Amino acid sequence: MKSRTWLFFALTTTIFWGIWGAFIEIPEKAGFPATLGYSVWALTMIPCALVALAIIKWKPETDRKSIFLGSVIGLLGAGGQLILFEALRSGPAYIVFPFISLFPVVTIFLSILFLKERAGLRQWAGIILALIAIFFLSYQKPDGDNISGYAWLLMSVLVFLMWGIQAWVMKFANETMKAESIFMYMAITALILVPVAIRMTDFSQEINWGFKGPYLAAMVHVLNSIGALTIVYALRRGKAMIVVPMTGLSPVITVGISLLIYGVIPGLSLTFGIALAIVAIFLLSS
Repeated sequence: MKSRTWLFFALTTTIFWGIWGAFIEIPEKAGFPATLGYSVWALTMIPCALVALAIIKWKPETDRKSIFLGSVIGLLGAGGQLILFEALRSGPAYIVFPFISLFPVVTIFLSILFLKERAGLRQWAGIILALIAIFFLSYQKPDGDNISGYAWLLMSVLVFLMWGIQAWVMKFANETMKAESIFMYMAITALILVPVAIRMTDFSQEINWGFKGPYLAAMVHVLNSIGALTIVYALRRGKAMIVVPMTGLSPVITVGISLLIYGVIPGLSLTFGIALAIVAIFLLSS
């Protein structure tokens, strides 16, 4: 990681995903279902993909290996999101989110085992603190969720594995593919899964088709799409075992914005998570 451009792109992803996290609930609370929000997100991937393709003069890799790797990356990410929606229908968010948020553990393990990545003592300390911080930043208090069966647990484990593997494959693919090509395939697979998201939507409920619905959702989700593009760039030059835990600290930005705009005072777990995150970012970027 001699070039520090990875740090710029990793921090960009962290910031954009953090801002996205602060506003994502507004369309949902206004009556625009998360499944339709996914569909809007997939559409916001298009302009980002077009910009990426323009950078490489519209010459993405189209060989079988590149198509396979790009599609796997996209399906693991977007497919995991749809499975998460289903898990949250019957499972408790206060268990699902903290567990899934630790998916960087999978990426770190695979990166060490197959990519032969290594980190210094300082960076290892940052990785460990980042994982602890991610857990506390994602923790939610029990809210009396009606837990049904155990399918939600299996789906949570699946998402945990899918997102952890996705980041590793993304790093692996960067060895033979342009980052822009990877993102193009991510956008295509996200769009392919839109019919699944629409089918998962409960249209019997009242849906907000006004400004706070699809239009505001598009303005918010484009932040996520930009972050998805910059993390591909970050993994192009940086180590997956460092980049992924760093971008997982985006809730720090979310909490900060919520404090400024909504006046929400973070509880003890969030405060502890923020403190650890600040130290982790310093250690990981050094």
